[in-house]
Amino acid sequence: MEKIFKLKENGTTVRTELVAGLTTFMTMAYIIALNPNLLTNFRAEGTDLWNGVFLATCLASAVAMFCMAFLANKPFALAPGMGLNSFFAVVVTNIAGLTGMTYTASFQTALIIILIEGIVFIVLSVLNVREKIVNAIPLGVRLGIAPAISLMLMNIGLGSNASIYSDTGGPFFVMRDFFGALTPSVAQTTMGSGYAPMVLNVVTMFLGLFVIVILAKIGVKAAVLLGMLAASVVYWIGSFAFLQTNPFASLKEASFLPPFADMASTTLFKFNFAGLADIGWFTVITLVITFCMIDMFDTIGTLVGTASQVGMVDEKGNMPKMREALLSDAIGTVAGACTGTSTVTTFIESTAGVEAGGRTGLTALTTGVLFLACMFIAPVAAVIPAAATSSALIYVGVLMFKGLSKIDFDDIDQVLPAALMVIGMPISGSIGHAIGIGMIAYTILKVFTGRAKDVSVLTYVISLLFLLKFFLIV
Repeated sequence: MEKIFKLKENGTTVRTELVAGLTTFMTMAYIIALNPNLLTNFRAEGTDLWNGVFLATCLASAVAMFCMAFLANKPFALAPGMGLNSFFAVVVTNIAGLTGMTYTASFQTALIIILIEGIVFIVLSVLNVREKIVNAIPLGVRLGIAPAISLMLMNIGLGSNASIYSDTGGPFFVMRDFFGALTPSVAQTTMGSGYAPMVLNVVTMFLGLFVIVILAKIGVKAAVLLGMLAASVVYWIGSFAFLQTNPFASLKEASFLPPFADMASTTLFKFNFAGLADIGWFTVITLVITFCMIDMFDTIGTLVGTASQVGMVDEKGNMPKMREALLSDAIGTVAGACTGTSTVTTFIESTAGVEAGGRTGLTALTTGVLFLACMFIAPVAAVIPAAATSSALIYVGVLMFKGLSKIDFDDIDQVLPAALMVIGMPISGSIGHAIGIGMIAYTILKVFTGRAKDVSVLTYVISLLFLLKFFLIV
């Protein structure tokens, strides 16, 4: 392990890396079931396709994380990206409506777009183009990435990650519908049968958060993991005692055998090339560009923000082996297309493992192995309550928020892009889009204050591409 991952050089140990990998896994294990749910309309498209996407999620994520471990030696975890998978599902639905193909045939057509995207990224990564794009990001935008991600993490933790549905509708969120209600009776009326589960979610996530903070404050390295475990126990007890439900009921009828036959028949190398002609090459090119831009800047934002948070950057703010890290996500995307899932990207939940002490590829390797194991033990991973993982997301978000202190608030060139990103990222739900807004703001500010020469050519190009993406690409 020392020879492969250079543990001593990075100030870590095998035990720390394993705990960090497990921590990251627990915060992002939700994607294993959620991704196939989103891509198959919550099994509406049949169990066979769901099973295929489920296995593809585990396999493609593991491949990407193994690449991150051995090529880049970085602790970042990868999986099919949230937002990108929802967009992919919309694209598949639109293809089906446009061509009259079945959802599965449209799905197999859309996988070709993901394959092209991944191949383009591999070429750009090998040629160092993506790394040059990273280096072209202005200082104000770079400094704004970490605090913007922090608010996005907290927004996810307090919002969608632990949302509640009930007989009166939903989703209901902790801040908006529980703390935002005028009185408890109003919240109870609004949420109906979801009120009791919401109360349990609130208690679970905040108890977990304070356990993490207290343990971290007294120097316990596994604070995040232990906090999530404590929160999980509280949730399980609460489910039995107050909701009269068994949180482990899903284990009774669960299958622990990977459905390889379903994947082979629906998603594994099932590319529907004939379907591309039906949707038109202009549409294909437009979709490839859109997926590329969102994925590129989501990944760049996560890598830069997380690396800068824990000092994995040099004196110029650049992360060593950035090219290898970007190549890992490109290879993961190709693996995802070949097995049957949407774009694979670096997850912001990686920050939980980094905060737990993860500094090398052994963290990513650990998380990857656990994703592979989930082909057999997915039902076990599913009993981890979302509210418990919210505790970790909120805590890491709080820690990353201190990145605001690095911004020179007397320099509007730094403040404007950073401020727009900090508010834009949690609201839009997209790291890439927020970076685009920051880049555009920086460029306009420089041009119209007589300092156009301070802006690099590549920054102009990126800003123009984002303007086209926001206003012209359909």
